[in-house]
Amino acid sequence: MSSLDPAHSAGPTPYPSTPRRAFPAWLMSVLLHVVLMTSGAILLATTRGGTEQEPDRPVGIAIVEALPDRTQYTTPPDLQVQEAVEGEANDQAAAMAAAAPPADLDAPLDLEGVLAELSETPMPGSVGTTGDALQGSDTALPGTDPLGDGGSKPTTTKVFGVSGTGSRFIYVFDRSDSMNGHSGRPLQAAKIELIKSLRTLTEQQQFQIVFYNNRSQPFVPTGSTARMFEGSEVMRKRAEDFVRNMTAFGGTEHEAALKMALRMGPDVIFFLTDARIPRLTGRQLREIRARAERAGTTIHAIEFGAEPAAPDDSFLRELAADNGGQYRYLDVRQFRADGAWDTEPQ
Repeated sequence: MSSLDPAHSAGPTPYPSTPRRAFPAWLMSVLLHVVLMTSGAILLATTRGGTEQEPDRPVGIAIVEALPDRTQYTTPPDLQVQEAVEGEANDQAAAMAAAAPPADLDAPLDLEGVLAELSETPMPGSVGTTGDALQGSDTALPGTDPLGDGGSKPTTTKVFGVSGTGSRFIYVFDRSDSMNGHSGRPLQAAKIELIKSLRTLTEQQQFQIVFYNNRSQPFVPTGSTARMFEGSEVMRKRAEDFVRNMTAFGGTEHEAALKMALRMGPDVIFFLTDARIPRLTGRQLREIRARAERAGTTIHAIEFGAEPAAPDDSFLRELAADNGGQYRYLDVRQFRADGAWDTEPQ
């Protein structure tokens, strides 16, 4: 063949190319809007759930500090304060619950303890001295008549032969442990004489009894307060029971008992003790005398001892002399076995 086909002279024919399909613009727009709407819905739902549906909750924060032997967690100061306040409130609530008595507990009344506090707690307006405390409404001023006009009538009564005249009597008797000596005869004799004196009183006189050791215990019937009581038969019998049940123990504190008695403004105090020690000092004697003068009170002193004669330096002599009273000494060895005393003073 001398000539070639022009169709073959140009070389081999290339493969035909496949035409590229274009992504429709409308579909892209739809997808973009779906993504945006979905994101907006999720964001809106999250925002509403955090502000309207769920309450705010405190978040705990701790500071971690790596130490050589351990890892330490520290609460920030503001949370420490909050925890401390909450912890203290919880502790107080627990303590109150623990201190509350059981509902079925019926504890006995500590009458002696209550009266001890009464004798040691000053009344408002008092000088604050031990033994001054009594109910203010029951305190009589000198010269007043608590029984009303014509309601009181002076009388004379005795304790171990010592006479006192008036309408308001207070018996201040020692009940310290030394009164148990000599087979208990001193205390027994004191009780017998006190009851004998009470039985001479009537409704027209008033009385009070203060037994004391290192604390003062006045006669306070159930439902009453420490004050003067009329000498009616009913009240005298209650007082006799109080006297019979009295026991002796403890030390001796004269001043508090005398001041308690003077606070009630009696006409006469019968003061009985077997304790020369502790002595009332000069200052104490002067203060008692000043109070007795203001109250118009006579103080008689009766001393128990175990010697044949009274001591020359007894402060009880001075106490009686300073306050217009009588002094009497008794040898407790002369008391009968039953505690009775039937010898008039010489």
